[in-house]
Parts: sequence; structure tokens; C-alpha cells
Amino acid sequence: MQFARAFLRYIAKFSFDQRYVAFDLFLEMPKGLKARKHVTSRIATTADVENVLHSIKITCENGEIDADYYLNFRALVFFGAFTGQRPQATTTRLKVRQFKSEVNKKKPVIDVLPEQDKIRMQYYYPLHPQVVDAVRPLFDGRRDDELIFKQLSFERWLKQQKLQLLHNNAHFVPGDLRKFCEQMGDILQWDQSNKNYILTHGVSGVDFRFYKHPLPEHVFDVYMKYWADVDLRVKS
Repeated sequence: MQFARAFLRYIAKFSFDQRYVAFDLFLEMPKGLKARKHVTSRIATTADVENVLHSIKITCENGEIDADYYLNFRALVFFGAFTGQRPQATTTRLKVRQFKSEVNKKKPVIDVLPEQDKIRMQYYYPLHPQVVDAVRPLFDGRRDDELIFKQLSFERWLKQQKLQLLHNNAHFVPGDLRKFCEQMGDILQWDQSNKNYILTHGVSGVDFRFYKHPLPEHVFDVYMKYWADVDLRVKS
């Protein structure tokens, strides 16, 4: 079809006869109906995240994972839920030194390097107090240049556990921590600019490329204005 249409246009130009172009009408491909777009059915709630934390605790008590993996998985869940960072593009690349230098500060933020982000952008994201408390035990006996989270082990553990989402028949996956952060942000009416910056949504536009460059303390202040009262609890 494309060749025939191009050939007719060429003949029309070559012969100076526009009648050949008229045949283009009969060579158009039929247009199919576009499928209707729906709101995502994948919902990650506070109860879902707390269920993951509870399962981590139970598997440790049953001896299926040791204390080191328990602390790491627990910290990873808190981190993912409160920061919404991409599991493979960012979380799995973070180093011990990035957290160790921040946890004792009044306003802790992590400076994400361009090579640790999907869109190669350097930015800051704040650490909620629950995240700070969860990552502190991960420093013991660890080198500064080590990866802080056991992301791949956590993904394998989730596949084995098959934890079902409460509002969906699907099983919980690492990406649902990012979904929780996004969806909880809507409930909290999280400032759109602050959310887009921390989650790196739509930051390749003119605003962020040439005008917006928030300081770390301001990123932290705005974030905590909305997230300070969020409290994820592990079921006893």
C-alpha cells in the first residue's frame, strides 16, 4: 500500500498530471477503533505494605530468612513505600555511603547521582523518620561502597511468598511500593511539583530543565508537610 501510494505521487509529479493523486483515496488503510483507556486496577494500600512487613517478620521468626535479610528487606519496604523510587533503576544502585552521611542530619536527603536514575537526572529525595530508623542497622560491618539494599534477593522472596493485593487478584511486586507512594500521595494531596520532582515524573520539560532547582532542605520541608503523619506499622 505504501509503495503504491508513493509510486502514484511520483507519477503525478513526473507527468504533471494530478489525476494520479486522486487514487490515493482508495489506498488508505482502514482505521481500527482505539481501545478505551481505563484507570489502573492495580491498587497498593497501607494494608498491603503492612502485610509485606508482617510477612517479612513471620519468615524471619520461622527461620526462612536470617536477621540480616530481615533487617534489609524491612528497610527496603519502608524506603520504597516512602520515597517511591524505581526498584531496578534507582533502589538497587544506592550505596551505603549515601545513607550513612545523611541519617544523623536534621533534614536527611539522599543525593541521587545521574548514573543511579532512569532518566540520568541528579536530584534529591527526603528520608522519612521511619526510613531513617529502618536503615540505621544496615551500616554495621558494611563498606561505604557496598550496595545498601538486597534488591534482587527481595524480589525472589516476593515471588516465593505470592502476597496477594487486597484490592486485586495480582501478587505484590517491588513496583507496587512505588505505586503505593504515588497513590498515597493523591490521598494526602501531596504538592504536585514536589511529588513530580521526587518521583521524577515529567521532569524533562522546560520547567525542570531551565528553571526549577529546589534546594535539599526545601525538598525535605515540603515533603514532610504531607508525609510526616504517615505511620506504617508491623502487625504483632
